[in-house]
Amino acid sequence: MNFKDRLFLFLSGTFLTALVLGNIIGTTKFVNVFGLTVPVGVLAYPFTFLATDLISELYGKARAQTLVWVGFFMNFFMLGLMTIGHFFPDASGISAGTSTFESVYRFMIGNVVASMFAYLIAQSIDVHLFHFWKKLTKGKHLWLRNNLSTTGSQLVDSTAILIILYYANNLGDSVNSLGDLIPLIYYSYLFKFFFAIFDTPLFYLSVWYLKPKIEKT
Repeated sequence: MNFKDRLFLFLSGTFLTALVLGNIIGTTKFVNVFGLTVPVGVLAYPFTFLATDLISELYGKARAQTLVWVGFFMNFFMLGLMTIGHFFPDASGISAGTSTFESVYRFMIGNVVASMFAYLIAQSIDVHLFHFWKKLTKGKHLWLRNNLSTTGSQLVDSTAILIILYYANNLGDSVNSLGDLIPLIYYSYLFKFFFAIFDTPLFYLSVWYLKPKIEKT
C-alpha cells in the first residue's frame, strides 16, 4: 500500500471515529470550554470537517462526498449494534454497567437521528462550498475555501441538531423554550467557528507537507 492510500485511510479513520464518538456521547454532558457551554459531543465534530476538507483538497470532491455517505451509514450500523445489545437479555450480576449502557442507548437514539440529519446536510454543504470557492478563486486562497466552507456548514449543523433535540425532548430540564435554546446554538457554533479559524494553519501545513508526497505516488 502506498503513502496516498495509507493517508486516505488515516483521514477516513479520523473522520469516522470522531463522527461516531460524537454521536455516542452527544449531549449526555454539557461542558464549559473557555466560557462557552457546549455539548461534549461537539468536541469531536470539528475534526470531521478538517478531515473532509483535507480529503477534498488532496483527493477531490467525489471521494469526500463518498466518505460523507459512508459516515452516514456507519452511524446507523453502530445504532443497529447497540439496539441488538439492548434487546438481548441481561446476564444479571456480571456487569455493573448495565444501567449505564441502557441510559446511553436511550439517549443516543435521539442524538443519532438528529445528528445524522444535520450531518448529512452540513457535510454535503461543506464539500460543495469547498469546491465552489475553489473553482471561483481558480484554486487560489486555500484559507478562504477552508474557512468559508467549514464555518458555513457548521452553522447549519449546530442549528439543525439542537433544534431537533429540543423538539425531541432530548435536552435537559432547564431548556424549556427557544429562548433557552438559542444560547446553546450560539455557543456551540462559536466553539466550532473558533476551531475552524484555529485549524487553518494546521490545514495549510498539512496540505503543504502532504500534497507533494501524494503527487509522487
